[in-house]
Parts: sequence; C-alpha cells; structure tokens
Amino acid sequence: MLITDFQSTVVNTGEAEIYLRYGGQGPPLLLLHGHPQTHMMWHELAPKLAEEYTVVMPDLRGYGDSSKPESADDHSTYSKRAMAKDQIAVMKELGFSRFTVIGHDRGARCAYRLALDFPKTVEKLAVMDIIPTGETFRRADKDFAMGYWHWFFLAQPFDFPERVIGENPDNFYFQGTRHLFHPEALAEYWRGIHNPGTIHAMCEDYRAAATIDSELDEADRGSKKITCPVLVLWGEKGALPNWYDVLDVWQDWADDVTGRGIDCGHYLAEEAPEETYEEIRKFLKT
Repeated sequence: MLITDFQSTVVNTGEAEIYLRYGGQGPPLLLLHGHPQTHMMWHELAPKLAEEYTVVMPDLRGYGDSSKPESADDHSTYSKRAMAKDQIAVMKELGFSRFTVIGHDRGARCAYRLALDFPKTVEKLAVMDIIPTGETFRRADKDFAMGYWHWFFLAQPFDFPERVIGENPDNFYFQGTRHLFHPEALAEYWRGIHNPGTIHAMCEDYRAAATIDSELDEADRGSKKITCPVLVLWGEKGALPNWYDVLDVWQDWADDVTGRGIDCGHYLAEEAPEETYEEIRKFLKT
C-alpha cells in the first residue's frame, strides 16, 4: 500500500537530520507536508507523480522521523527560512540544484519562503490551502481568531500549549476528521503527536509563524516577489475561501499565478487526491 516502495534515507543538513522517502524518475519534485502530519500525507499522489518525476518527500524538521533541533529564544530554529534551507541541503544531497516544490499547510509556508529566498533554485511552486503567513496576521479578525484559534494557542509561550496537548494528544488532534485519512497514514500521524519532542517542535513552528516568519514576510512585502510560476489550490469546503479572495492575495506575491478551489476541505491530497493530482499534473506540464 502507500509509499513503501520508495527508498528512504536521512540527510544531515548541518542543523537537522531530515528523514525522507524518494522514488521515481524524471524532473525533481519536492513535496512538503503540513501540520501535524508527515510525508505520509502524499501517499495517494506520490506514486502517480513518480511515474513522470523524481519525487522527494521529507519530514520537516521537528516532524515525523526528522530531528528536533533545540529551539532558539527567537524561534528562528523553526522558521520557514530554516526549514527551507534544510530542503536546499536535501535536494543538493540527492543531486538536484533546481526543482519544483509543492507544499500543503505548513509545508506550503516553507515552500513559498524557499521560492522567495532561493529564486534560482525553484522552477515552479504549488501551494495548497494557505495564504502567506504575514498576510494571515495582517488580515486577522474575530472570525479568523475563532476559526483558526489553534494559531494563537500553539504560539503561546513555552510550555503552556505543550503541557495541555501532552495531557491528551488523541483528544487534541483530528477531532471530526479522522475518517478522512487512510488508517496507516493516521497511525503515522498519531505516532508523531505522541512524541513530546514533536509537540514542542510543532508549537515552535507556530511561535515562529507569529514572530520571525511574519517579520520576514513584512520585510519582503512590496519589495520581493516570487519569480517562478505559482499554482494555488484550496479546499472549497474549508475556511480559506470564506475569508479571502485567495488568488487575489497571491497575485500580490507573484506575477504568474493560477489556481482554483477543490471540492473538499483542508486536506486536499487525501480528501480529493484525483482532482488534486490532475491540477498538479496540468500545472507541471505547462
């Protein structure tokens, strides 16, 4: 089942040890997962994409079987810039200096930061169910705070959210959504969220978003744009289209933006794998 035919390895990036699976042949394609998942979220898409591409699926630092570096006081250890540098090292180790990157959720935040910081490296970019982090905080209102309350909870100072989640991880994660995931994938997600180190790293991820990630976005606003083609996909049944004109937001950050909503919720790759795959494949072929 899933992606067990893909090879696995660990790449030492100098700051973290990144676990990944890779397989297929053709142009390199980097897939970055979201919170609180792992590379297993790509299990439906990866085998199809590997028929035409070399697919690389890491666990982001702090997640899954990747290492959990000690967090810095300014949360920069878990900034999307730091995570992006990990991916440069991963792809270099595999022999790729230029590649396409597709990210979902937190992985999409790493992916667009990678495109901003390393424009000569990213050939194409696809982001799934996000707008830029800085835009999210700039536009935040009561509806956002109520709907995405976990952004503000997870970003609270150490170790309040860690202790609350650690008391009962099963009750905190995937309430009402467990039926969306394949049992083997869900088991991997559960394994991660029961690790206190992962819980802490995920909180640091959100603390970084509320601080250094937003500051980096604000510094780039209006002065730096993503230069490669960008595909934006989102879940029509999710919260994003209720709050934003998603394509309009992204057009402030890149000159070549296309995309649309998919008939599903937040977890596009697992809720609507066929439709998501077709949109990605079409984008990659243009």
